[in-house]
Amino acid sequence: IEQPLHLGITEAGGLRSGTVKSSVGLGMLLMDGIGDTLRVSLAADPVHEIKVGFDILRSLKLRNKGINFIACPSCSRQNFDVVKTMNELETRVEDILTPLDVSVIGCVVNGPGEAKETDIGLTGGSPNNLLYIDGVPASKMGNEGLVDNLEKLIREKVAEKEAREAALIVKA
Repeated sequence: IEQPLHLGITEAGGLRSGTVKSSVGLGMLLMDGIGDTLRVSLAADPVHEIKVGFDILRSLKLRNKGINFIACPSCSRQNFDVVKTMNELETRVEDILTPLDVSVIGCVVNGPGEAKETDIGLTGGSPNNLLYIDGVPASKMGNEGLVDNLEKLIREKVAEKEAREAALIVKA
C-alpha cells in the first residue's frame, strides 16, 4: 500500500532532552529513507518544535532552508567569543529562508579548513579575524561590531543569491 508514513516521538521531553531524543529517533529512520512527514513534540514553546524539525531535516540534507551554521565549541585558542557570537547571530538571522552555509570558528587551527567549504566563513585570528567569501580569503575583520558585520554580510549574500536565482527563473 502506497501511503505516506508520518513520524513522531510523543512525549520526547523538555527542550534539550526532547531535541536529542527526537533528533536521534527521527534521524535514524529518515537516514534509512523511512518516513514522509515528521512531528517534533517538546515540552517547550511550540516554535521550538518547528525549528528542531527543520534542523533535523537540514542536518540530514533532506530540506535546505535557512542558514546552516558550522561553529566550533570554543577553546582557549579562540580570538573572539564564539558562543556569544553564535547565539546572537542565530537569533538575528532566523528569518532568512534562503539556504546559506556560514562557518564561525574561533581560531586559525580549524577555521580555514571549514571556511573554505562555506559561503561565508569567519576564522579567528590575531590581531584581526579572517573573513572568507565563497571559500576564498576576502578581508580582515576586527572584533568590534563583529555580529553586526556578519549579519550584514549574510543578508547581502542572501540578496545576491536570491537575485541570481530570480534571473535564472526569468530566463527560463
